[in-house]
Amino acid sequence: MNKAELIDAVADAADISKAAAGRAVDGAITAITKALKKGDTVTLVGFGTFSVRKRGARTGRNPRTGEAIKIKASKVPGFKAGKVLKDAIN
Repeated sequence: MNKAELIDAVADAADISKAAAGRAVDGAITAITKALKKGDTVTLVGFGTFSVRKRGARTGRNPRTGEAIKIKASKVPGFKAGKVLKDAIN
């Protein structure tokens, strides 16, 4: 499912226009992104939890030359599925 298909599904489920559903989906994505950017976690009960995880610095290899390179520490978004979501797909 891509974003357009998600918008169609939200519009059908909520009985609203596709334009309104598009704004709702964009608003939800923006709100989640802003919360993660601040370092907060976002918990959607029954669905899952979005969080920021820290990835430490490490040494990697350039696949073309085999030369060792340093990879900086970074923050990455993470998602942990909730029990209801896990049960729904199993």
